[in-house]
Amino acid sequence: MFQPTDLQALAITFKLAAYSTILLLILGAPLAWWLANSKSKLRPVVEALVALPLVLPPTVLGFYLLIALSPNGFLGQSLEFLGLPGLAFTFPGLVLGSVIYSLPFVVQPLRNAFFALGRRPLEVSATLGAGQMASFYYVVLPMTRLGFLSAAVLGFAHTLGEFGVVLMIGGNIPGETQVVSIAIYEHVEALAYAEAHLMAGLLLGISFLVLLLVNLLNRRHSLVGSQ
Repeated sequence: MFQPTDLQALAITFKLAAYSTILLLILGAPLAWWLANSKSKLRPVVEALVALPLVLPPTVLGFYLLIALSPNGFLGQSLEFLGLPGLAFTFPGLVLGSVIYSLPFVVQPLRNAFFALGRRPLEVSATLGAGQMASFYYVVLPMTRLGFLSAAVLGFAHTLGEFGVVLMIGGNIPGETQVVSIAIYEHVEALAYAEAHLMAGLLLGISFLVLLLVNLLNRRHSLVGSQ
């Protein structure tokens, strides 16, 4: 059976994944659109920065974020100057770290969807008198909905399994910043393998279902595209 602290960790983990996914879609969509359509010389640099979490060890990213969020860091000092509370070892800090760490898992599927769409639908929409925002809402979003769904699923799933980044930024505060991955590590340290198996098995099952859903969506998209 789950212990009370395990249930708290599960609640925090799913809350973190939900908040992060929403922010990732809001921030990632315009960035992905720019990457798919821009001819700027800075695009390769931005692409490399977005993809950096894919190859950078999570603890390295978490360490630099912790330094930035500390009272002596740039972000920490900026928040203090504005009279806002610090983000280190807080849930909002976890959200910030998760958004940065999971950004490529949302931006890349969206960029691929926008690139596959091309400019033709927008050009047709423009000839009918639709503005850019209307074209994006009524043309781009419906035609790339599977890309958005894949991005949301991948971003949500990736956030569920984070360890290094959230540990560095949020520490291990039960009921506040302790997520499932950290709770599993704590159980293993205490040789409580039954509890670790239970939580690890839950994440394993969720991860499998998520990957299955993404594969089914990609297969459906391929079949629709071939018709």
